[in-house]
Amino acid sequence: MMQAQLRCLCLLILHLATGYSHEGKFSGPLQPMTFSVFEGQQGSQVIFQFKASPPAMTFKLTGETDGIFQIQPDGLLYHNGALDRETRAVHKLQVSALNAQGATVQGPVPITIEVKDINDNRPTFLQLKYEGSVRQNSRPGKPFMYVNATDLDDPATPNGQLVYEIVIQLPKINNVMYFQINNKTGGISLTRHGALELDPTKNSNYNLVVSVKDMGGQNENSFSDSTSVDIMVKENIWKAPELLEIVENSTDPHPLKITQVQWNEPGAKYSLVDKEKLPRFPFTIDQEGNIYVTQPLDREEKDSYVFYAVAKDENGELLSIPLQIGVKVKDINDNPPTCPSAVTVFEVQENENIGSNIGTLTAHDRDEENTASTVLAYKIVDQIPAFPKEGLFLVQAYTGVFQLAKQSLKKQDTPQYNLTVQVSDKDFNTLCQVEIHVIDINDQIPIFEKSDYGNLTLAEDTAVGSTILTIQATDADEPLTGSSKILYRITQGDSEGRLGIDTDPQTNAGYVIIKKPLDFETVAVHNLVFQTENPEPLVHGVNYNSSSSATFKLIVTNVNEAPQFTQNIYQAKVREDVAIGTKVGNVTAKDPENLDISYSLKNNKRGWLKIDPVTGEIFTMAPMDREAESVYRVQVVATEVGGSSLSSVATFHLALSDVNDNPPRLATDHPHLFLCHPLQAPGSVIFEATDDDQQFFRGPRFTFSLGSKVLENDWEVKRINGSHAKLSTKHTNFEERVYSVPIHISDGGEPELKGTVSLPVTFCKCVEGSCFRPAGHQSGMPTVGMAVGILLTTFLVIGIILAVVFIRIKKNEGKDNVEIAQACEAQPLRN
Repeated sequence: MMQAQLRCLCLLILHLATGYSHEGKFSGPLQPMTFSVFEGQQGSQVIFQFKASPPAMTFKLTGETDGIFQIQPDGLLYHNGALDRETRAVHKLQVSALNAQGATVQGPVPITIEVKDINDNRPTFLQLKYEGSVRQNSRPGKPFMYVNATDLDDPATPNGQLVYEIVIQLPKINNVMYFQINNKTGGISLTRHGALELDPTKNSNYNLVVSVKDMGGQNENSFSDSTSVDIMVKENIWKAPELLEIVENSTDPHPLKITQVQWNEPGAKYSLVDKEKLPRFPFTIDQEGNIYVTQPLDREEKDSYVFYAVAKDENGELLSIPLQIGVKVKDINDNPPTCPSAVTVFEVQENENIGSNIGTLTAHDRDEENTASTVLAYKIVDQIPAFPKEGLFLVQAYTGVFQLAKQSLKKQDTPQYNLTVQVSDKDFNTLCQVEIHVIDINDQIPIFEKSDYGNLTLAEDTAVGSTILTIQATDADEPLTGSSKILYRITQGDSEGRLGIDTDPQTNAGYVIIKKPLDFETVAVHNLVFQTENPEPLVHGVNYNSSSSATFKLIVTNVNEAPQFTQNIYQAKVREDVAIGTKVGNVTAKDPENLDISYSLKNNKRGWLKIDPVTGEIFTMAPMDREAESVYRVQVVATEVGGSSLSSVATFHLALSDVNDNPPRLATDHPHLFLCHPLQAPGSVIFEATDDDQQFFRGPRFTFSLGSKVLENDWEVKRINGSHAKLSTKHTNFEERVYSVPIHISDGGEPELKGTVSLPVTFCKCVEGSCFRPAGHQSGMPTVGMAVGILLTTFLVIGIILAVVFIRIKKNEGKDNVEIAQACEAQPLRN
């Protein structure tokens, strides 16, 4: 009994030490089970105690025991040697239960032993040394080579999780890393600095020391390994080609290869991007990077193209900056010269000197400028008419400048010549038409029909725009040309520009017009001199003379005019409390005839101002009030003394600046302020104050206080803002009636004014939040008793009237009966 207890205790200790249990149990019936056992443990280690059920007596173990796993007859499963997960990670065992005769009564039952990994293997690189290459300017972050290490430990556990790291980079220029490694995949790529700065002409070879650690690199007891990586930097071949030239209108078969671009590594996907968004893009690229032009180009349609070559990876991501491709379309001479217009017209004056330039014919050629294809030659091939002789004109062969060749021209001989000019480039000829018009020269001066246009008398108030005189000159040059057109101007007698002359373009008549008002007081007599001339300059040797000028006398008569104020509106500003008799302004008027002027006021409705009739000085004559009228406007009348007593009117505006002369008051004469009675808690009402003075820029600045200290036990007042205050009760013991609360209000002005107002506050019963009060007796309205008395009196009067009427009716009936009886006695009865 003691031995069995010791054995159970030993099993318990073994289970607790090794942790090899199944769902927290150390023993149990025979059934399929799975156990986890750490590798590397030495000595005998108990796994589980199977219990037999009769008739089973003993147990038998078969399967992948590898001579390590054993079971005792009583069902104790254990291993007697170290397990190695890297040799066998899972052991498939079978356990059978046997009876006393050794026959199987249960099983075989599958038992699975999973060998749990421990970190007992170091990572190892597959190569002692790696070699790779990378192109300069390759895309950062894209691996160009890989290093690989293996670890025999379980990759599903930290023991087999490897982390890569670059330990050394040689050379390390300016302490900048040009290379980086993916710590999980071992992919080596360029950093951003490396993509920008690697240059094979400076350093073509780099060496890296790369380490690998297991345990995810997080454990100081992790194993590691290292390897050497040699990297060669190659020249970047992803470069834009030089400017391409394509001859226009090529007859070669298309598409035609024009250049090639190539990414640094194979597998790139190429495409072209049209920068100019052309409706027809004549270029394409294949997946070898060959760029083609797909059709003949026309330089005259478009002389250059700019587009981009793009390289992308298999995921559609850009591998590098797109390359700009420039194409210039090379010209051939495929366009003839063209004339600037159907007919080119030149003018030449008669009597022009031989060799004088007449004009320039400029033909055009759509081919490329400054090439042999656009060098144009000019030649006159025909002249119509050939009178007085042929060859009257010549043209400079390469400039197209026309000149007189043999003699001066006369318009009387031929007014127009038609020339045919041949314009040639190296392959084409074009005929252009040129007309040369012979124009008259200005060799005749304009002459007035008469030299003196006499006198004219006008009143000074003659309307502006009136035509006062028509003048006429003639010119013998060709009509309707600059040589015969006549311009008139006044050279004397009108220094102030009151007159002007308009010319009729058809008849050359001149109309003298009043441009500004005439003024007898300024100039009473205008001695005018008219001068005529042509817009075209006269030829050498011909000059204007006295025949081109004329005189005229304009006499201006006086018209009595009203006085004129120096300005239409006069303005002044004073304080509203200015003393009576203070001068507040001055007006000035002048009579054109220099008559004396008398001043007076109109619309002086409030009688605040008066004016000195002689000097025009304006004074106050009564107290003024800004609150009644902030800008006082009156009319000032200036009347000439003597003469026709004409007058004129100006306006005088007197702005009154405010003086604090109005005490504060309630904004509403009868504020309806009430509190519901009885009060359940202290209440409050809000009221507003105002005054009639000009308010401050930021609004009123009233302050409030109770009108008596006696009231302080019942009321308090607090300022809300510059215009409003709150009156609050201090208790709830108020009667149902109207309280008049005196309030002191100060306006904060200069000088400060105070006002005391009586603020009525009604305590009343409330219905739905509104004050309910029975109608009381109002002035002019009868009381209830009076109304009842009036009603009874009315009924009494009506009763008396009815009684009188009834009595009178009865009396009339009695009288009628007596009369009937008397009539019956006087007349006998008839049979």
